[in-house]
Amino acid sequence: MTHPYARELGDFLRARRGRLHPRDVGLEPGGRRKVTGLRREELALLAGLSTDYYQRMEQGRDVRPSDDVLDALATALGLDDEERRHLFTLAHAARRPSRAPVDRGPEVVPDSTRRLLRVMHTPAVVLGRHLDLLAWNAAAEALLGAPGDLPPDRLNMLLLLFDDELTGGRTCPDWERQALDYIGMMRAAVAADPTHPRATAIVGELTIRSAEFRRLWARHDVRASVSGTKTFRSPAVGDLTLEWSTYPLPGRPGPFLLVFTAEPDSADADRLHLLGSLHATRAARSDRA
Repeated sequence: MTHPYARELGDFLRARRGRLHPRDVGLEPGGRRKVTGLRREELALLAGLSTDYYQRMEQGRDVRPSDDVLDALATALGLDDEERRHLFTLAHAARRPSRAPVDRGPEVVPDSTRRLLRVMHTPAVVLGRHLDLLAWNAAAEALLGAPGDLPPDRLNMLLLLFDDELTGGRTCPDWERQALDYIGMMRAAVAADPTHPRATAIVGELTIRSAEFRRLWARHDVRASVSGTKTFRSPAVGDLTLEWSTYPLPGRPGPFLLVFTAEPDSADADRLHLLGSLHATRAARSDRA
């Protein structure tokens, strides 16, 4: 049986090889090529490995590369720091003859974190390690909608992001960039536990029903933690661009806080405040009804 980490390692190497072209690494393409990226033998040559050894790595076979070999591969593939860490994480895990115990207990949001969410005036949510939406505040509900209306097993950022009915045909100008960020975070979670049932269920469902997900997942991008910007299109207040960042919660790896903020004294901050006020007014009317 193929070691799950060895399989992930092989998939990652294949995806990274596929994004390189001969001229990127100082080679002449030469003749007609059947592959868009580097050939296995070309990458093996650059890394100082035999083609057979490298091929067995890509195939997820029982190969346990040394750190020197991993360094050579990372250099040949032009990996950045985060990708290099991901490569070493997978390879080190694949060296172990059996999978080390992984904590698969339920993810719990501490009461202190829930209190923090209630006093925050900017949108914030708590996400599990597989991007399940575990908790949110009123400002997030004003910005993102009412997630509590959905069944618990559907409260997942990837499932929601690839649901056309909920995303309005994906008119968000930076939708693909956001999708790659979330997919990269899921890749990091899969690297920690490739056979986790929740990850298997989410990735399996999206692989079956979304060609876009299959394309982006095949890139094997990885994100340990993310910050960036996102533009929201609100019918009530118009477009607003917010910065977002992730913050791991204390304790074992798992849930983390995702917070959206606006530049102080900006038009986006004014729109975000107005959006929150409108939501509070609607909620008060609903309570009185």
